[in-house]
Amino acid sequence: MDHLNLFLVPIGCLASGPVSQYLGRKRTMMLANIPFVVAWLIYYYSNNPGMLLAALAITGLTGGLLEGPVITYVAEVTQPYLRGMLSATSSMAVILGIFTQMLSGSLVHWRTVALINLIYPILCFLALCLVPESPHWLAVKGRLKESEHALCWLRGWVNPSYVHNEFGALCEAIQKPTDNTGSEKEKIWQAYTDRTFYQPFFLVSAAFFISNFGGCTTLQTFAVIIFAKLNAPIDKYTATVFLGIAQLIGITICVLTIHLMGKRKLSFLSVGGTGLCFLTTAIYGYLNNADYLDGIKYSWIPTTFMIGGAFTANICIRTLPWILAGEVFPVKVRSSATGAAGMIAYIMASIANKTFLYMENSMSLPGAIFFYSMINLVGLCLLYVILPETEGRTLQEIEEHYAGIQNLKDRPRKEQKTTKEKWAVENPAIVHDESTEIGVAGSAGADLPPDLVDDGRGSYEMVDILAIAKRVVYGARDASTRSNLSQAWPNIHGDDKASSLGLFSASRKTAGMIAWPFIHSSSLSAFHATP
Repeated sequence: MDHLNLFLVPIGCLASGPVSQYLGRKRTMMLANIPFVVAWLIYYYSNNPGMLLAALAITGLTGGLLEGPVITYVAEVTQPYLRGMLSATSSMAVILGIFTQMLSGSLVHWRTVALINLIYPILCFLALCLVPESPHWLAVKGRLKESEHALCWLRGWVNPSYVHNEFGALCEAIQKPTDNTGSEKEKIWQAYTDRTFYQPFFLVSAAFFISNFGGCTTLQTFAVIIFAKLNAPIDKYTATVFLGIAQLIGITICVLTIHLMGKRKLSFLSVGGTGLCFLTTAIYGYLNNADYLDGIKYSWIPTTFMIGGAFTANICIRTLPWILAGEVFPVKVRSSATGAAGMIAYIMASIANKTFLYMENSMSLPGAIFFYSMINLVGLCLLYVILPETEGRTLQEIEEHYAGIQNLKDRPRKEQKTTKEKWAVENPAIVHDESTEIGVAGSAGADLPPDLVDDGRGSYEMVDILAIAKRVVYGARDASTRSNLSQAWPNIHGDDKASSLGLFSASRKTAGMIAWPFIHSSSLSAFHATP
């Protein structure tokens, strides 16, 4: 029966993007709670297999339908320094839900469990009544006043003046391009062929592959069988309870540390630790099968390391792809791409579960676990190459990374994090920070931004001036600004090193002094305009 649920969840995921884009993130989540109530009532009153199948079908479709709006809503309403932590709480809720189901199922009859589960969707529906719709979705739909009110609510019931800059950036980001050539469908299709879509999609798919084929999906599904074959020193059902506790502790650590460590370091620790735990278990299995070890005396080793593997996996890699799915896709395709990523995740999980028993029969249990360890260790190398550090970055910066404008392999420096406003909305081409409040007229020291200071050697240092220059060129919103920029850069060509695009070449002093007026004039009008 569980196969029906796994088959229908990807279908719900695929539909979640278009549905949430049409109805809104909040409304989709609210409406999805109604089928859950119906499904649990069917479970409670079921007296034949057909009713159970109907309930499974409803929960499968509805569960998939929730993936897109939940992930997208969290990414759009949270500030960058909170986004990773709050996105991880969704995975923590899943682990907590599985644990509570296992616990309640061991204490009361399954029909009583179904009745208890009625409480959760009802509480979710009531809680969603208290929160606003995504300001980003409201702005896209042209409901700007509602979008501003929602943003004020999300930032702590503040006055509109407090979110004026952030709201202006949001409106700037969702402005439709002036190019009217081609139909709307053609423009949407082109968005799916751009590198800002297929590179993030490959990253998310790779992370889901490592997460599902790295062994923890199979361990969670077949925990009782695996612990029995490993001759666990405790009852196999008790071992699954410890497994659930380890997963819950791991995901809690992820929530608490992801902003402190960043996604790259935490994911490397998680994938590497999981691979080593499974590798140790596989080596023990081979040695035990060859009678090199006392299987009874050392039976605690595989049990401990399998539970340890579940713990390290939940520190990051089990959560990472879901977090990435909400933040790496461009705004034009975010809802649909997030739903498609969820569909791929459930398909991979289903395949991983289906193939485990075949692998165990053909390769033995140690062989299957060794295969999972290799997936983790190879995945560690792959993530080192393709995973950017998105923690603490705005959605606009992440999109610029995949557009080739900047590189996010490292976390933002402390001085950058303290000056930038921590926005979750799409920022315009130039990131607005406190330095943009300073004028360009006056003495040599006063007319430069704070990041541009004399280093005592006759030159000026500016943080990431090349990246800023590129963002001015590519982010200019009007043709006249782009024309001015294109005329300015050739005039200063030849000072030091030419950029790879041939658009910017100058010493840092010259570059900073020439770029700054353009940055100031082309970007601040959007921020300081009255709403």
